[in-house]
Amino acid sequence: MRCPYCGSTNTQVKDSRPSEDHTTIRRRRVCADCGGRYTTFERVQLRELTVIKRSGRRMPFDRDKLMRSVQIALRKRPVDPERIERMVSGIVRRLENMGENDIRSETIGRLVMEALKALDDVAYVRFASVYKNFREAKDFEALLGELAGTESTDEDAADEAIASADD
Repeated sequence: MRCPYCGSTNTQVKDSRPSEDHTTIRRRRVCADCGGRYTTFERVQLRELTVIKRSGRRMPFDRDKLMRSVQIALRKRPVDPERIERMVSGIVRRLENMGENDIRSETIGRLVMEALKALDDVAYVRFASVYKNFREAKDFEALLGELAGTESTDEDAADEAIASADD
């Protein structure tokens, strides 16, 4: 591991511990040359994923880019950062478990939209507006109508489940 302060590769691990969800290892490191201390995180990577963009361009999958886009959608929303981390880890796991090294960007977008819809409606609409390239207010109206329709269906199903439990 290269020191972020001086660039030396002469570094040592001082402390290691698993994260709360046990998907990463947090390591405190110290540089033997400059004495700088910093933290690194390690996570399991099952396979090298390549993203195939809509234009046909291929680029390596970047978990941090996925995390940034989700965080932008969730900016100023009351969602616990640990839930965001679990959501992104779940999406990455699903991508790795698909068995393919090449993943279309549309697949990633669909998985993110599914996860955001379950997590936060406002973030879902924000992400969808960029992902689906909304141009007019009608695009928002259609998505909100769809969202309202699924919510009432979910509420109806919940009401039915409660009514049948009471019988």
